[in-house]
Amino acid sequence: MNLLFLTLLDFKTLDEQNIYTDLLRLFVKKGHNVVVISPTERRNGENTHVISKDNYKILKLKIGNIQKTNIIEKGISTVLIESQFTAAIKKYLKDIKFDMVMYSTPPITFANVIKFVKKRDNAKSYLLLKDIFPQNAVDLGMFSKSSPIYKFFRSKEKRLYTVSDRIGCMSDANVRFVLEHNPKVPPEKVEVCPNAIEVKDSIILPEEREQIREKYEIPLDKTVFIYGGNLGKPQGIDFLIECLKSQKDSEDVFFVIVGSGTEYQKLNDYYSSGEQKNIKLMPSVSRDDFDKLVAACDVGMIFLDKRFTIPNFPSRLLSYMQAGIPTFAVTDVNTDIGEVIRAGDFGWWSESGNLEAFVSVMSEISASSLEDKGANARKYLLENYTVESNYKIIMEQ
Repeated sequence: MNLLFLTLLDFKTLDEQNIYTDLLRLFVKKGHNVVVISPTERRNGENTHVISKDNYKILKLKIGNIQKTNIIEKGISTVLIESQFTAAIKKYLKDIKFDMVMYSTPPITFANVIKFVKKRDNAKSYLLLKDIFPQNAVDLGMFSKSSPIYKFFRSKEKRLYTVSDRIGCMSDANVRFVLEHNPKVPPEKVEVCPNAIEVKDSIILPEEREQIREKYEIPLDKTVFIYGGNLGKPQGIDFLIECLKSQKDSEDVFFVIVGSGTEYQKLNDYYSSGEQKNIKLMPSVSRDDFDKLVAACDVGMIFLDKRFTIPNFPSRLLSYMQAGIPTFAVTDVNTDIGEVIRAGDFGWWSESGNLEAFVSVMSEISASSLEDKGANARKYLLENYTVESNYKIIMEQ
């Protein structure tokens, strides 16, 4: 089968580790011919070019700047993506007949590209729904439902759902949300195709655990909570800081925050004040270093803004599960990540914005067997979130 994968992730090889490259490597391993269109932003100074490997190709498409730029440039670049991807397929991939085109959100502006490939090649289409936009932006107060921006992107979202033969959602709550808010979408085309990875052995020996903690100046005698990933508005950083403050007098816990994002400076201001001694803030590290750091900690943390009405399901959960440590999720009430964690008995959940609940769960964690819940996490990962499972789901169509 010839598979075309469209993404806004900037990567040059499938050897990287993330939920998309892990899945694509499995397609290659199964004997399929994989072609990826991955952008290179204008700031990188690269022209459009093709990277050819033995069994896959990556078309590096030059586009405008989308990440770490002002909202006007980002908006213009996002709108232009659709025509740029279509033109690239016509120019560089005109001799390949694709059997399937697969893509993820963000962005939601791929509808015309999908329509073109389906019509030209009679291909099937599969959407990996990882982000429900523009509703998530409405939830965070970026614009209202009455704004022209919302109406424009909402129409794009509806078109993307219409042109997709299958829509793979991250969880049951995502399936319910899509069907409830898009009554014209046939229920039979929407299914659960969760975040998944190629599971590796990330559990480390006690000696290496000590070495890693010493390297990053993390106490050896405390329960270490780690948060890793984006530090932006979706994470509700103001409440994260409140949670940290509630534990500043605790002598038994230590918090490690690793990541980057628009709200990083807000966290850095608090960290630099020296008001709290049992925290460490670090910029993003490589994936390999992060996985080792997670394995040297005791509990993984997830934060989401309390205002969300869409059911987010952060893929960071998988890093914690792979390392065999439990997860403490502090989120809005609309995501079902807390239900999943409780069902698998591999962690805890409390409602974002409720500081009293957070403090109560912290006390509960101190009296729990972290080893047992960590083992449950690894077991649940192997049973539910492997790329092999996702491959079967996608190939059924």
